[in-house]
Amino acid sequence: MTVADKILSFYQSLTPPPGLPPEVVVLNPYKDEQAMEASTLFYRKYYDDLQERIVLFGINPGRFGGGLTGVPFTDPIHLEESCGIKNELDKRPELSSRFIYEVIAAYGGPDLFYQKFYLSAVSPLGFVRDGRNLNYYDIADWPSIFEQYALECIQQQLALPLSRKVAFSIGQGENLKFLNVLNDKYHLFDEILTVPHPRWVMQYRLKRKVEFVNQYLERLSKA
Repeated sequence: MTVADKILSFYQSLTPPPGLPPEVVVLNPYKDEQAMEASTLFYRKYYDDLQERIVLFGINPGRFGGGLTGVPFTDPIHLEESCGIKNELDKRPELSSRFIYEVIAAYGGPDLFYQKFYLSAVSPLGFVRDGRNLNYYDIADWPSIFEQYALECIQQQLALPLSRKVAFSIGQGENLKFLNVLNDKYHLFDEILTVPHPRWVMQYRLKRKVEFVNQYLERLSKA
C-alpha cells in the first residue's frame, strides 16, 4: 500500500469519539461522495509513494476548509487553483487555507511541500455548534472524550509512515498543550515544535503576515 492508500483507508474508517454532547454536530467529509472523490484525487496526486513525512497537527477541520474538502487546511478554492483538483464543492474562501497556501507557495509549491510534510489534526473530524466551527477543546469534558480518540488517530497515522523525530502543533495554545500531554504520556515523537495558527495570524496579526510566513519556513526548514 502507498501512503495515499493508507491515508484514504484511515479517513474512510473514521468515526466520531463517543460521549460528544448532543448539540455538537460532527463534520465528516469522507461520507460525502464529492468530497471523497476530491480528497482521493488529492492524495493520489501528492502521496502515491512510500516516503516518510513530517506531520503538522491542526486542531480540527472547519466547515469551509478541511471539513468540506477532506483535505486539512484546504478549502475548495485552493484545492482547485493551487492543487489542480477540480471540484464542485462550495467555493467559499477560508482564512486558514489562504495562509497555509501562502506558506506552501513560499516553500516552493504543493509538490515540494507535500513531498516532505503531511497536514493532519488532533481530531481529524470537525465539529459545529449552533452553525459555527467548534474546537475540540471547547467541548465540555473534552479531555476525557479526546485523549484516547486522539491517541488512536495519531498511532494509526504513524504507520503511513510519519517521522517520529519531530511533529508540529499548528497553534501555540491548548492544541500544543494537549499534544505535549499525549507525547509525555505515550512517547509518540522525540520532539513537538510549534507554529502559529493561521486563523490567529489572519484575524489578529494580518499586517505581520509575511513575518509569520517566514517563521513557518524557518521552522519547517530546520525539521
